[in-house]
Amino acid sequence: MIELVWLVPLSALVGFIINGLGQNLLPKPVIGIIGSGAILVSFAVSCALFGEVNAARQAGETGVFTYHLFDWISVGSLNFSLSFLVDPLSAIMLLIITGIGFLIHLYSISYMAHDAGFGKFFAYLNLFVFFMLLLVLGSNYLVMFIGWEGVGLCSYLLIGFWYKNSSYAAAAKKAFVMNRIGDLGFLIAVFFIIATFGSLEFSTVLGQAAQMSSGDSTLLVITLLLFIAATGKSAQIPLFTWLPDAMAGPTPVSALIHAATMVTAGIYMIARSNIMFTLSPVTMQIIAVVGVCTALLAALIAITQNDIKKVLAYSTVSQLGYMFLGLGVGAFTGAFFHVLTHAFFKALLFLGAGSVIHAMSNEQDMRKMGGLKKSLPITYATMLIGTIAIAGIPPLSGFFSKDEILAYAFVHNPIFWGVGFLAALCTAFYMFRLLYLTFFGKFRGTEEQRHHLHESPWQMTVPLVILALLAVVGGFLNVPEALNGSHWLANFLTPVFADSQAVAQPFHLDHTTEYILMGISSLAALVMAFVAYSKYVKRADIPQDDGIQQSLLYDLSYRKFYIDEIYDALIVRPLDALSKFFYKVVDREAIDGLVNGVANFFIVSGRGIRQLQSGHVGFYIFMMVVGVIAIMLYGLLNL
Repeated sequence: MIELVWLVPLSALVGFIINGLGQNLLPKPVIGIIGSGAILVSFAVSCALFGEVNAARQAGETGVFTYHLFDWISVGSLNFSLSFLVDPLSAIMLLIITGIGFLIHLYSISYMAHDAGFGKFFAYLNLFVFFMLLLVLGSNYLVMFIGWEGVGLCSYLLIGFWYKNSSYAAAAKKAFVMNRIGDLGFLIAVFFIIATFGSLEFSTVLGQAAQMSSGDSTLLVITLLLFIAATGKSAQIPLFTWLPDAMAGPTPVSALIHAATMVTAGIYMIARSNIMFTLSPVTMQIIAVVGVCTALLAALIAITQNDIKKVLAYSTVSQLGYMFLGLGVGAFTGAFFHVLTHAFFKALLFLGAGSVIHAMSNEQDMRKMGGLKKSLPITYATMLIGTIAIAGIPPLSGFFSKDEILAYAFVHNPIFWGVGFLAALCTAFYMFRLLYLTFFGKFRGTEEQRHHLHESPWQMTVPLVILALLAVVGGFLNVPEALNGSHWLANFLTPVFADSQAVAQPFHLDHTTEYILMGISSLAALVMAFVAYSKYVKRADIPQDDGIQQSLLYDLSYRKFYIDEIYDALIVRPLDALSKFFYKVVDREAIDGLVNGVANFFIVSGRGIRQLQSGHVGFYIFMMVVGVIAIMLYGLLNL
């Protein structure tokens, strides 16, 4: 089956081409079938590839396969090929991208049914999946970079899909520009890798890197540049403000790009390059600090947001921070485990939010919702499961993956555990706040909205149910030994992280301490759920209007700690003023002035010389005599 790996991205590309060319010709049902069917074919092939990798792992082999398509660039001793790498890490990523991608495509058939750009939307979705598959399948950093840039382009197209709204178009530009900052780090890192290792193939680069000493300055530079790239794509401090604004795109876009796939590209890239980061302890420390700070900051902001999608957006930033914390403390399996479980419950929550918005006639303010669990029973039940999962309440998936990261953080540095624990408290509170404000209490919308309340069609509810089931059982893929588990995922990924495990300090935490940490986090999540229930259900304490001042901390959280305003004052306005100076002074006055001055000189000179062409023969004879006399005088003076 490895020989068919090319079908995985090709199927998505074919779907893009057909729907892109036929968007104004094909009927909507056909477009939906082609777009969804293309991803279903990719998912089927991905399942077969995963089965082959798993069979190899069970047989005691590495399960690493490389499929060479063709040599792409050959310059001197450098040879860059278009080849695919199928191993335990990429095999799971293929299942996430194509499996959840198919569910989101199916969901979109109903959600986008009345949109005029239906065909274009599915074409963009297919193109995004194609580039994301290139990103995870590439056997070298060049193919990964092509996919990396491709998903950035598609995110711009999808976030700004409703481009006639100027604020949505501005959000798309913001995402594009901020991602380019990180992408520059990736590009420079690629040049450093070529100069250092003479190749971009993972097998060559990571194999040579494993022979280098810990703390090597070259590895430090490369890993810091790659981390900058990951910071942009995975929305970490300071390049995280684009992701909440990206909620301007349709809800299926939020679920696909900002929950399950694109934002996890940075985690995937670091996990793929794990040995270089393991041998760069300074970079690892920076990753851990940035990750845990991002997790807490975004969680604090999410507590006070009233837009249901904005809450989930900041939740995504916070959960990505958890993943970076896991990477920074050496819990590569734990971080990737959280990528997996987060894909299940966050895609579920975003699609559930879309179902609510659909029922509420595009209303996103939770203060205008309430009491929806009777009208939307399936949406409520599935979002309840997603909320329990992300809150880290056992035995749902988020409990296992989040606690594995926190356990590694506790061993590495108890301060990291403490900050991560505070972020977990906030997570449980704001997610149950979202659930209670949306589905409990009295309905606070308009009578017209009440009249149109209804459960979503099956194309939207079936993906919710499937994702809810995955959110329930997903955590059992990597049950720790303390709970009589076998660490299946860790064993499955061993070939990917073997070099890092060989040089890193072994993780050791006695079962008693592990039980205590699990108990504390689980009990704290339940307490936060009860606190939220007491505030928003029993006391019906609905958030007040935006203009009413609350406490200082509340206002700081609601205003997102004024980070956008700070960026605007320190970066955007100075750059805008500098660009105006260059335009008005350097460009218009200096450069244009010089060019136009030369032109004006010749124009004025031409006007003067033109007067000599009077058309009178007598004047011409006179000028000829003057010329002859001038020549004679010149000759006499030089004797």
